Amino acid sequence: MKFIHVTDLHLVPEGELLWGLSPVETLDACLADIARHHADAAFVAVTGDLAERGEVAAYQLLKDRLAGLALPAVLLLGNHDDRANFRSVFSDTPLDRGGFVQQARAAHGGVFLFLDTLKGPPSSAGLYTGERREWLTEQLSKAGGRPVYLFMHHPPFSIAHELMDRIMLDDPEEFAALLQGHDVRHIFFGHGHRAVSGVWRGIGFSALPSLNHQLPLVGGSVDTVYSHEPPAYAVVHVTGEGIIVHNDAFKDRQPAAMPVEAERGTWY
Repeated sequence: MKFIHVTDLHLVPEGELLWGLSPVETLDACLADIARHHADAAFVAVTGDLAERGEVAAYQLLKDRLAGLALPAVLLLGNHDDRANFRSVFSDTPLDRGGFVQQARAAHGGVFLFLDTLKGPPSSAGLYTGERREWLTEQLSKAGGRPVYLFMHHPPFSIAHELMDRIMLDDPEEFAALLQGHDVRHIFFGHGHRAVSGVWRGIGFSALPSLNHQLPLVGGSVDTVYSHEPPAYAVVHVTGEGIIVHNDAFKDRQPAAMPVEAERGTWY
């Protein structure tokens, strides 16, 4: 099974720039590249910060762009999003009983759970409240021992980044306790505006650069809080043996300085 992971679009109304970049132009390039090279993917998961300021106009722009994509898209919320404005535009999005943007999908013998970690202003940190924990507990129970894959905006642990670790999930221990005893294979998240991967409490995880601006790994390595580094999306393969995650910096893919015919048929 193959699916696509994208995160942190930070859309603003069309025609506007954000930190000198055009989020919608990069989104258009991303969707076009996915459609061209990965039309066989099962879905596209977008793990939050869909809009920079949670504006209705930004969500409408996203809805219009996704209408031209043949693949189904699953949208999550991040700290820059506005739940009410999002729901007013994406009125058919699945919700849990409490109105949170959470859903479950079964595929490839596993269960894919999409979580809502939006805490709300003025905090940029995440929160997974009791009502949301009840939903997750139910879904993990329903999984019945099948492999589980989690998608969320905020990481529930430190990613060793001084700035972002201040605004991770507020209640990490409570969240971690929910996962005990279940076959959680991987956590896909955003928020950090960097490619990050590793293992947390025996669970694999991966995150991506934003589609717009990034956070430098080392604060002070550039003069500004944010940096201009290549955006990327991930192509994820779930197999009977494990999980493979490829990050593709689609806007920076250029031919090498070599003859077109060089290195053909000489590797095997």
